[in-house]
Amino acid sequence: MSDPAVVLVTGIPAAGKSTIAQLLAERLPRSVHIRGDVFRRMVVGGRAEMTPSPSPEALRQLRLRHRLTAVACDEYAGEGFTVVAQDVILGEHLAQIVDLITHRPLLVVVLAPRPEAVAERERARSKNAYDEWTITLLDKRLREETPRWGLWLDTSEQAPGETVAEILDRAWTEARVP
Repeated sequence: MSDPAVVLVTGIPAAGKSTIAQLLAERLPRSVHIRGDVFRRMVVGGRAEMTPSPSPEALRQLRLRHRLTAVACDEYAGEGFTVVAQDVILGEHLAQIVDLITHRPLLVVVLAPRPEAVAERERARSKNAYDEWTITLLDKRLREETPRWGLWLDTSEQAPGETVAEILDRAWTEARVP
């Protein structure tokens, strides 16, 4: 854990990405937490939201968001920070962002709680991530279309601190991607 790394945390909405990424970054001595969704929210006029059948413009903006995340990761890591970046990155988009991030080591951590645990977490949140997207649809995309790279964790029964401890124990050896 001594050399700067990029830790990419993904999962479906309400999987715990924001909480886990922040807590993980707080446990590291020199770290940055990059929230990929910030780049989406920066688009004030003309934002195209992702849907189950995204428009070409929504996909273009998603790829832009991933490129911005990758550049930010590489720049911070190049300055000696361990970067914890989090976003919803599913399916072929995981391979794309892994290719975009040039810094190594790159660790991929996939938070994959069971759909019923996600539904319970979603009910407890102040924001609603599920309009057209359903938990089942996104979970299926995660489990069936996302490359099985890195460290996949079923965090259904874990408290956030337990998940962070497991990431710290295992990610630097089990989550590396080429």
